[in-house]
Amino acid sequence: MQKIKLLLVEDEPTLAGVVKETLELNGFHIMHAANGQQGWDAYLSFRPHACVVDIMMPKKDGISLVKDIRNVDEHTPIIFLTAKSETSDVLRGLQSGADDYIKKPFSMEELILRVKTLIKRAHSNPSLNAPKGIYRIGQYVFDHNRQELKHETATIRLSLREADMLRMLAERPNTTTHRKSMLLELWGDDNFFNARNMDVYISKLRRYLQHDATVQLINVRGQGYKLVF
Repeated sequence: MQKIKLLLVEDEPTLAGVVKETLELNGFHIMHAANGQQGWDAYLSFRPHACVVDIMMPKKDGISLVKDIRNVDEHTPIIFLTAKSETSDVLRGLQSGADDYIKKPFSMEELILRVKTLIKRAHSNPSLNAPKGIYRIGQYVFDHNRQELKHETATIRLSLREADMLRMLAERPNTTTHRKSMLLELWGDDNFFNARNMDVYISKLRRYLQHDATVQLINVRGQGYKLVF
């Protein structure tokens, strides 16, 4: 059974250590970040099933981090950890996109139960498993609707043709997408001129994806292309 991948963003080292150790003993795979900026980098690389985020942190606070995550991912469950009891802080946290909050001090049993409940709820709704127009490609987040390819080192604006082509490949990861079907869908004709145009776009996509060595856009000889990550 696959372990639950949980991103823990907490700047207090003692608390973070206790939470991390306890969750790992309960079968979770944990990545810890000590502040909001590290949390954003970790989110992009780790691709967690859920996030547990402290509100008050240096460099980037939890509310700002959750807003950044929600700009590219509407559905991964997020729980806030907060020592604050004021209603306004709780409301601000929920309005930023968090699904739940838990006040410090808390029991580990309660945290585990809340995380598992939110993950179960997310996976019981098929529409939440594949947010429309959002694709994770290795360390990249591709937003087809905005025509943006985001990596921690850069945000690349794509042309409509580039975005449509990358969408076709991202919808079929690790599977060959045939040249003819791409040409007919994107150009409406598989003639030689359009095929040469498509080769140019493929080369551009390869350059855009070069920031992550684990992502490859492979030419499958005589068939088409395969996006591997």
